[in-house]
Amino acid sequence: MGDAVSSQRYTPEQRTRYREGLNQDLETFDAYLQEAEFVDHGTIGMELELNLVDEDMQPKLCNKQVIEAVDDGDFQSEIGAYNFELNHPVLSVAGDGLDQLRQGLTTRLDKAEAAAETAGAHVAMIGTLPTVTPELLRDPNWITDENRYKALSNAIVEARGELVHIDIGDREFFEGDFDDVAPESTCTSMQLHLQVAPNRFAVAWNASQAIAGVQAALSANSPLFVGRKVWHESRIPIFAQSIDTRTPELVAQGVRPRVWFGERWITSAFDLFEENVRYFPAVLPESREASGTPEMRGEAPALHYLNLHNGTVWRWNRPIYSPGPEDEPAHIRVENRLLPAGPTVADMVADAAFYYGMVHFFIEQNRPVWSRLSFQDAERNFFTGARSGMYSRMEWPTLGHIDVGELVRGRLLPQARKGLEMIGVDPVLIDESLHIIDERARTRQNGATWQLRTLNGLKPRVTEPDSPERRAALVRMMELYRENQATGRPVHEWPVTG
Repeated sequence: MGDAVSSQRYTPEQRTRYREGLNQDLETFDAYLQEAEFVDHGTIGMELELNLVDEDMQPKLCNKQVIEAVDDGDFQSEIGAYNFELNHPVLSVAGDGLDQLRQGLTTRLDKAEAAAETAGAHVAMIGTLPTVTPELLRDPNWITDENRYKALSNAIVEARGELVHIDIGDREFFEGDFDDVAPESTCTSMQLHLQVAPNRFAVAWNASQAIAGVQAALSANSPLFVGRKVWHESRIPIFAQSIDTRTPELVAQGVRPRVWFGERWITSAFDLFEENVRYFPAVLPESREASGTPEMRGEAPALHYLNLHNGTVWRWNRPIYSPGPEDEPAHIRVENRLLPAGPTVADMVADAAFYYGMVHFFIEQNRPVWSRLSFQDAERNFFTGARSGMYSRMEWPTLGHIDVGELVRGRLLPQARKGLEMIGVDPVLIDESLHIIDERARTRQNGATWQLRTLNGLKPRVTEPDSPERRAALVRMMELYRENQATGRPVHEWPVTG
């Protein structure tokens, strides 16, 4: 979805021609995957989605002005007019890579904040902005004025044939209908990239799936959807429901959702691309000619149809094929999409270190964890972690049903450390990052629990959703959130104040 498209709607003929191109691209990819030379050294990268707020912590619809003011190719728009995205250049995690990531994020966020101030806004780095209201999401001005976003929203609603229905609950609940995919704009994430050689992609993806539940629990930062206290990582169900093209009847028939954990461990990167083509109809059937994409980039096929289609199937761990620059071979990477933005740069670098360390450790095991963990248990862990955060219990080989904090501190942190050591990460940086994860697990304070504890501590302590008292409390909570965020201290150190 990163590329512009030429239209907001498509004809049956365009869809038919697109299907032909998509099937041809899949065959080309299969042959290329077996025979071609790919980049075989690993690198990491990050995409970070951000919110814009005004002085009263309300969403500010000014992303175009901010992007123009920042005037930097590392930033681009997102679907909501109060969202934008930061893209960090790729680097190696070895040596001082984690410190380079920290410095790079800090520099770019400072630049983004300065640009936001020229538009009368501030940057809010949080999984779900709690001051978003149902009224904003029903205002047609919520969406960024670009064809690619309007085409996506039109296609989702037309495929479903009904209003977008959101139904989420835990301590509180929200249920409502929307004319378009506006609720999706509330879901701002941190996406980690891991480039691997094709023959190691399957184990890297399987490892990412196995650890997804723990990641969701440890890093939850989205407990408030339109001000309601719902899942600790409410982005997971809200995103899935916003982009669902299925009617209730198709759900009952077992039709697969476009936002998808998956259904099996894999043996090749091709498995995922083939499933995407086999199971999901085109959402944006933009022709290669209309997009201006060449057939080849250097020696590698550009695979316009396959890549565009792949971008409209939202796996939580997504496979990415990139033809690369003119003078370099193509590469394949895992895009780990399940983490929320924030709370601080220190927290996000620690999350990245934990993910990369765990994946590398699992890759190097003779008997990988997924040979002893059923895929169904991995999926249940994921949704349990998203719902209950640091209060989750996970299923884990040899340990059975175990508290997630105990699992992290007793089993996974030593493994993440070994993985980072095998990569060659600076020992001081390993200590700094994994200490943050350890303390987060010990205190059970991540972004989600801090938000809930702080909101519960504000007076009046009992408020009703959508009431003036609740909305005022959400504003105060966000003010405190940004004040703590500005200190740079990881969230487990944040005081809970009323």
